[in-house]
Amino acid sequence: MTKLLLRRNVPYTIMLAVILLSSGFQPGPKTIVLHGEHLSVTPKEFYIADVVDERENRNEIAWLLPVAGKDNTQLKPYPADLEGGGLKAIKQFIERSLPKNKALRPVTIRLKKFVVIETYLTGGRVEGHISLTMSFDLQRGNDDPMHLADYSGSANYNRKAGPPQEIEPTLRRVLEDGLLYLNTWMDKQADTNIKLAKEVKVTFTDYKEKKEDDTIYYSAKRPLTWDDFKADVPSSKYDAESFPGFGYYEHAEVVKGILKVELAIKVYLPKSASWVKDYARTPYALNHEQRHFDIVKIVAEHFKKKISTEPLPVSNFEGPINVEYLESFREMNRLQKQYDNETRHGSDQTAQQRWNDKIDAELGVKR
Repeated sequence: MTKLLLRRNVPYTIMLAVILLSSGFQPGPKTIVLHGEHLSVTPKEFYIADVVDERENRNEIAWLLPVAGKDNTQLKPYPADLEGGGLKAIKQFIERSLPKNKALRPVTIRLKKFVVIETYLTGGRVEGHISLTMSFDLQRGNDDPMHLADYSGSANYNRKAGPPQEIEPTLRRVLEDGLLYLNTWMDKQADTNIKLAKEVKVTFTDYKEKKEDDTIYYSAKRPLTWDDFKADVPSSKYDAESFPGFGYYEHAEVVKGILKVELAIKVYLPKSASWVKDYARTPYALNHEQRHFDIVKIVAEHFKKKISTEPLPVSNFEGPINVEYLESFREMNRLQKQYDNETRHGSDQTAQQRWNDKIDAELGVKR
């Protein structure tokens, strides 16, 4: 009985092998070994600090077709993946392909899509389509990453249905194209893109208009006159009133990787908001109003000094500038109130002289 069973198993095994081979079954590994090679370029602006897998399907990257049956029966595709898994293999490929110079900008690659789909052609051949989508982010220490650019690439190939390793060169080329795209983008953008600026340098100018209109912009060569007080006189216990203030106009551009920020400081006084009673048009009263204007100039200089001594982050240089401006605005209101209280709106001549001397010293004026 034992011999009889063995004899029956032999033809059964042979028959099974024939059926599997004729049906297009492909023995062997279903993994693809991704070979690394140095790219033709050496990045000068970045290095790859990390690769993050954000694919919707993080399983196998490829769906490949086996050899069709003898009757040209089209079989279902089988899954194949990179050796070690897609993310691990791609990380290793990048590490072998690009040098990691940590003195450069750290970039994270977010892998959005990497998939291979094949379809049958005639003559025992298949056509494959590879799709790759990546996003590139700049790492910024403790701050959130900054998105730089996106890349979408693809490639088609035509081959005989067979071992999965045959598609490796095309896979490698698609990945290389994505890395070359990033290198080209960084080289072009490094000197002028604000996202890639290495540091911030601030300069200041005094805002001026070619032709004076309603607004007077502060100048030591242009003191106030009573003709500047254009507003109708309201019902008030005071003899005169003016409303100076300050702001700034900002212009920013990146030059050779440096974010240059120019702040044009506006210390101004609107004529249409300033008024004086006829009997009060005296040099003494005009000096009191001029000192209100001078105080704003002093506060603006304080603002410039604070900004000049504070390191500004490239990612949010406007934040500290806005904060210091609000603080300076509060300082301006506090000093104006203190000035009027101590001089009793100019009626205390001794206190007025003390403030005159104090303001001249701040402005560096000798009288």
